[in-house]
Amino acid sequence: MSDALRLLMVVGAAAPPGRLAAAIATAAETAQTVGGDVAVDILNLAETAIDVCDGRPLDSYREATRQAVTRICAAAAVLIGAPVYRASYPGVLKNLLDILPVEGLQNKPVGIVAMGGSAHHYLAVDTQLRQVLAWFGALVAPTSVYVTSNDFRNGKLVSEPARKDIAALTSTLVMLARRLDPATLGPVPLAAKFT
Repeated sequence: MSDALRLLMVVGAAAPPGRLAAAIATAAETAQTVGGDVAVDILNLAETAIDVCDGRPLDSYREATRQAVTRICAAAAVLIGAPVYRASYPGVLKNLLDILPVEGLQNKPVGIVAMGGSAHHYLAVDTQLRQVLAWFGALVAPTSVYVTSNDFRNGKLVSEPARKDIAALTSTLVMLARRLDPATLGPVPLAAKFT
């Protein structure tokens, strides 16, 4: 399993696992079927206590925070799931990204799955999170997936279009991670030049 492509999926919400976690589980199922050896790791921020970012060096944070950062850095690709909270993505996710060093996502394929109660805020997470991911120099998939409450029944993702979109995004991340040589991509993100 050491040669497996490592795909990290982040459930970026503080709420107990629910519909967003079910959508990410659908992505994890897809990753196991795209062919080749893919090791899926799910980091659920509702179950992982991340310290509050206060500018100190990474090695001074508690073990859970350091391990979360290590898992992101070790991944070949990352799928970030985030609910819409007050027309943006949750603070727990932003906090983790604030702690993460630039190199953690630099030149790394990243996908976005957003979830909201209705279609009204379908671009809120996408547009705001893309800006942060650009700061890292991440290679964000061209399109994201947005799911709503209507895509679920009894806590399970039942919408076939939503399932197909998540499968397509997951397959894209795996394909990009397999084909790209991050060492050849440039220039270095501006954020890395000033750290």
